[in-house]
Amino acid sequence: MLIFNKKTSDCSESEVTDQSVYLNRRQFMKATGSIALGVGAIGQVNAELQEGNPLSPPPALKSTFQNIVETPYGVNEKVSPYDVATSYNNFYEFGYGKSDPKDRSSDFKTTPWTITVEGEAGKTGVFDLDDIIKESMLEERIYRLRCVEAWSMVIPWLGVSLSTVLKRFEPTSKAKYVYFETLYDPTQMPGQKGGGLDWPYREGLRIDEAMNPLAMFTVGMYGSVLPNQNGAPVRLVIPWKYGFKSIKSIVKIRFVETMPETTWSMLAPSEYGFYANVNPHVDHPRWSQGQERRLPGGVLFPNVIETKMFNGYEEEVASLYKGMDLKRNY
Repeated sequence: MLIFNKKTSDCSESEVTDQSVYLNRRQFMKATGSIALGVGAIGQVNAELQEGNPLSPPPALKSTFQNIVETPYGVNEKVSPYDVATSYNNFYEFGYGKSDPKDRSSDFKTTPWTITVEGEAGKTGVFDLDDIIKESMLEERIYRLRCVEAWSMVIPWLGVSLSTVLKRFEPTSKAKYVYFETLYDPTQMPGQKGGGLDWPYREGLRIDEAMNPLAMFTVGMYGSVLPNQNGAPVRLVIPWKYGFKSIKSIVKIRFVETMPETTWSMLAPSEYGFYANVNPHVDHPRWSQGQERRLPGGVLFPNVIETKMFNGYEEEVASLYKGMDLKRNY
């Protein structure tokens, strides 16, 4: 197992959810009393446990998902239950209700999947996602997810550093920003048949944000591939920003010289900025961002907690915004 330097924002998994199709390998190790095994040995055990799992990786990626590197991200917080993380989320391509993504995405086809790379880069073209993934060893990182709507979860993601992927395309010195685009296919994504948003969904990052080690090119969660409703087969996870920056079902990456237009900043620029950093000192025009409801939580026990600057990742990312007016650049 590889060991990384621990940051103050790291969290441990003091509790991992149970669910019918997933048994976290860390939980398995605790349950069996096993001690440190090599990465491959752990992965082999996990793979055996996942036989029959409808979310098990496709054959071409099975070996990749059997060799997952555990990282120390995680402290003193409970991982949100799998059923909550997969049934309560925003993915408007499948509808505007919180349960719509789960209820309406079962027929969504995620293989084969390609990503088009364009713009200011040495290597452009159409790339098979499986080939991109197979070139890296997947990591498990437990990150906080803070929605701009003031609810949050803690989720164990699987993927690789976004910087590792982007560097393969050799961005030039003109690449100041990175633009991302979600699949546009109303035949599979019924939410795109309706109005409201200017499809396809678009997001962007400054190049130094994209290259920050925390930014994650994510292909799985809870030990296996991403469920369709959570952005399969590939999404971003940018843990210090509000959740809508973590674009799902990515089909296009474009390196650009100027700040790209993004879906929410085009629709409501006074409410959703390009940066969208989690910031308890800058409220949304219609609600406070000082607190959040950590899920699961009910009406009687809403589990409200204080929101932290940059979602608790200030040590890792504050330098990206040194000297910036974060009230203007929200």
